[in-house]
Amino acid sequence: MNPPLLLCTDLDRTLLPNGRAPESPGARDALAGLVERERIDLAYVSGRDLLLVLEAIESYGVPEPRWIVGDVGTSLHESAPGGWRSSGAWRERILADWRDASAGRLLALLGGIEGLTPQPPDRQGPAKVSFFTAPDANRSGIETGVERLLRGTQIRYRAVWSLDEVADRGLLDILPASASKLHAIEFLMEMQDRPRSRVLFAGDSGNDLEVLASDLPSVLVANARPEVRERAVALAAGRGHRDALFLARGGVLGMNGNYAAGILEGIAHYFPGVARGLLQPPGGSNEGRES
Repeated sequence: MNPPLLLCTDLDRTLLPNGRAPESPGARDALAGLVERERIDLAYVSGRDLLLVLEAIESYGVPEPRWIVGDVGTSLHESAPGGWRSSGAWRERILADWRDASAGRLLALLGGIEGLTPQPPDRQGPAKVSFFTAPDANRSGIETGVERLLRGTQIRYRAVWSLDEVADRGLLDILPASASKLHAIEFLMEMQDRPRSRVLFAGDSGNDLEVLASDLPSVLVANARPEVRERAVALAAGRGHRDALFLARGGVLGMNGNYAAGILEGIAHYFPGVARGLLQPPGGSNEGRES
């Protein structure tokens, strides 16, 4: 028997319908029912921290996952009796890239770069330094400034850009080089001995591009901005992984492909045996179903 499907999904504007596009009625409930009935291990992979992820679970009524990859891949928590258990092994692995530098030191050092505004303290993390920018910020100029200030240090880092389309502002996260949504998912796969053929990632934005362009089966929900769609296709094709990227368009069960509907469409595309559960009535038996 195949191992359970590991479904890794971004939250904001991927699973959560908090963008400008309309949500298909019943899509979140259909996805929740599928997760409950089928052999699916759920992981949320988000820019939010643990508390904000838990707040979203309650506010939107989405299923509680087994794992939470938060802070743009810099934190990993597993559901455990009595609460959530943080992965010290993951934190230790990524913080080695920053040597002895603290997030506070990096925030003070980089906060003076023109075009960067530090995000509030609750949006920072021990392995994440986060800024607001203008939506049309000069990204290459800002990255040059970051590189200049960190040149000569032993700090290994990555810059991750995304856009908050509701607030109409850019977001920049400075992370340890080995910290990313992709690396965190691969660490989780390693922990669980999960083959790449039994993993599905769903995303919508710039900070999902590394996963969307990788060889992991991925779905880009239909409400993603056109420039993200174009960039994801170009990157995936350039790396020889175009077949691993599915673009949701709508049509599954009459849904529009936005948010949870897009995730369902991705499951139907890559894992039709699992997707047969979409037609199973609540409380129905899944005995004998291939997954």
